[in-house]
Formats: sequence, C-alpha cells, structure tokens
Amino acid sequence: MTDITATPAPTDPDYACAERRVVRQLGFLRHLAIYLAVNAGLILLNLRDHQAHWWSLGPLLGWGIGVLFHALSVFARLPAGIRQAMIARELRRR
Repeated sequence: MTDITATPAPTDPDYACAERRVVRQLGFLRHLAIYLAVNAGLILLNLRDHQAHWWSLGPLLGWGIGVLFHALSVFARLPAGIRQAMIARELRRR
C-alpha cells in the first residue's frame, strides 16, 4: 500500500509544476507586501503635508493595476479543456 500523504520525489513532473506555482505565489505575496508598505508610507506622507491634493493616489492606483495583473497571472486558471482546445486549434492552423 502506498502512503498518499508522502511527498513526491523532486524529480516528479507534478512536483516541479507544484514547486513553480508556489514560487510564483510567493513572488506575488512579496510584491503585495511591498506595495502595501510603500503605499502606506506615501499616504502617511500625504496626510502629514495637509495638502488638499491627494498625490499619493497616483502611485496607489497605478501600481495597484500592476498588482492586479500580477495576481491574475498567478491565480487565474483556464480550465484544462480550454487549453487543450487552443493547442488543437493552433495545430490545425499549420
């Protein structure tokens, strides 16, 4: 009987795929943490100046779009059937 809780060998293709996904997820979390820290500092600087113009919204929104696309690239997944259909369509084009 095999133990289903055992970790697969590092040479297993499924293991390599899972490891790549985890590295991408950790990269996104690092990006998000830096985004939050830097923009919190910019907002505090903006509040300290008591200006009517909220200049800190520019970097917040601009960089936020980048964080959003990073999240989509890491966490959004196409169903497996769509991927296979797209590959088949590309092969038929030749």
